[in-house]
Amino acid sequence: MPAVVGRKDNTQLGRLLEGTPDLGLGGDPVDAEALRRFYARRRYMPVWASRSPQAEDLVATVLRAGDHGLDPESFRASLLRRQDELPPLEREVLLTDAFLAYAGALAHGAVPVDRRTSFEALAPGEVDVAAVLDEAIDSPDPVSVIDGLAPSTLNYLALRLGLRGGGLPNPRGGGPRSLRGRAALAAAAQQRQRQRSIAANLERERWLPRRLPPDRVWVNVPDQRLVMFRDDQAVFTTAVVVGDNAERNQTPEFHTSIEASFFNPPWVIPRDIVAAEILPRLEREPDYLARNNMVMRANGEIEQSAGPEAGLGFLLFDMPNRFDVYLHDTPDRFLFSRSNRRMSRGCIRVQNPRELASLLLRQPPEEIDRRIATGRTTRARLPAPVPVFITYHTAFVDPEGTMQFREDFYSRDGTVWERLRKAPAAA
Repeated sequence: MPAVVGRKDNTQLGRLLEGTPDLGLGGDPVDAEALRRFYARRRYMPVWASRSPQAEDLVATVLRAGDHGLDPESFRASLLRRQDELPPLEREVLLTDAFLAYAGALAHGAVPVDRRTSFEALAPGEVDVAAVLDEAIDSPDPVSVIDGLAPSTLNYLALRLGLRGGGLPNPRGGGPRSLRGRAALAAAAQQRQRQRSIAANLERERWLPRRLPPDRVWVNVPDQRLVMFRDDQAVFTTAVVVGDNAERNQTPEFHTSIEASFFNPPWVIPRDIVAAEILPRLEREPDYLARNNMVMRANGEIEQSAGPEAGLGFLLFDMPNRFDVYLHDTPDRFLFSRSNRRMSRGCIRVQNPRELASLLLRQPPEEIDRRIATGRTTRARLPAPVPVFITYHTAFVDPEGTMQFREDFYSRDGTVWERLRKAPAAA
């Protein structure tokens, strides 16, 4: 019986992908699993020799990856520029591997989940980039299909414009040449820093769902601000207090849903905080627990009774997450008058929690006040869970369309930017 054309065991490409455990190009490994998924859809037959125009267009867009804040070398730019020097089979694998890697970076972010910190827990929905590339190559415009994997939000588009349009200031005027030179160097350094910040924030945009829920609560930690959206329109904004700079206290980046509001919540203090902060204080102030309406639990936690001086204030918003980070009220109202509001152990204190509770519960403010006034600890489930996104955007566009920059007080931009760069080859 004659062999069936296109089976992986009787095509040169199929034998290469299945029989070369350490398949690589230019000294770097390829994503063999993604290549197999792609070519299985094509019966393990080469595709680019008969599609030169599509290949050329896709190569050109990969070489412009810098427009997305990406490093073209992460997608084998040097090899792509001299692809014609390669044997046909190697060129075939190079093109497909580069296109799949580029599509994956746009769809999911260029920094793989296993290279992110535990605090970088945002991720979009999964996309089968092998299937997308398979459909794209026979479409009228393959480049548009692949580029369509990137976010299309106003913020992403504006950040891309900011990345391309950042010319260096040219100091003018009479002053000593040495001063002008130092000013130019300082301006150049600031510009490089802002370009890196924009690139890092483009990557963070790629970690978000491509379609944000129209009703959502959005916290931008560097902006120290919360915004609530309904039907994609901002209906409420308020200042927040976020985690301090100590790594263990930094507010993480994640997505969950607010399910309920707690009225008059007690504060259960975790054991690590008890051990680090309260036990040493008890040695100096034996009456500290009694003065603060606290009791020691058998498991080593401490519980503070609800009340006007309780650490969580009168309201806590129940939003289950692995970080045990919540939105809540605070008795320390003076904190909201500060420009630096990095004062918590990771949780987010809300300046106007009653207004937020009214919106989330869809109840009048008077009802919120009445339930607080009872002094009882009660839980009110929201009519429907509301998604909440805790983000870290140091560069973003405000509602007026103006680019805004905020202090990178957790020093996260630099580490994201470094992970976007292709590591130099070992000597």
